[in-house]
Amino acid sequence: MFKALSQFARSLFLKEIFGGMALTLKYFFKKKYTLNYPHEKGRISPRFRGEHALRRYENGEERCISCKLCESACPAQAITIEGAPREDDESRRTLKYDIDMTKCIYCGYCQEACPVDAIVEGPNFEFGTESHEELLYNKEKLLDNGDRWEPQLALNIDEDGPYR
Repeated sequence: MFKALSQFARSLFLKEIFGGMALTLKYFFKKKYTLNYPHEKGRISPRFRGEHALRRYENGEERCISCKLCESACPAQAITIEGAPREDDESRRTLKYDIDMTKCIYCGYCQEACPVDAIVEGPNFEFGTESHEELLYNKEKLLDNGDRWEPQLALNIDEDGPYR
């Protein structure tokens, strides 16, 4: 009986409506959290996993040694690598490095498996395309991404260093 009477009083005096309006007024005068997205970008974590990139050493030589650890670690089997020894010093180099971004699940296993930090997932999340072929990345596209974002990639790896 008391429960029904209490419920009737709440609905009669519109307690929920006024409570909601009070909450609205509380946040109405505070600083807004909304970003004007295309013009304002929010902070991205150093561990963010976006578009892939291949990095180079400071002397311009590519880091990938074609060990194929990233290819074997990829659960989606999105990475294909072909390598060969170099003519001058017999160290390994990559001939072909392809990633099918439509298969990629952005798990980061390729980045974790790489012993020389050659393949990384960069800060770019705006890479929508109009065709499937544009999402088939080859070595040149990945190296271009790495060259474009190298300062940000190096900073992200340094910030994440204590946790690796």
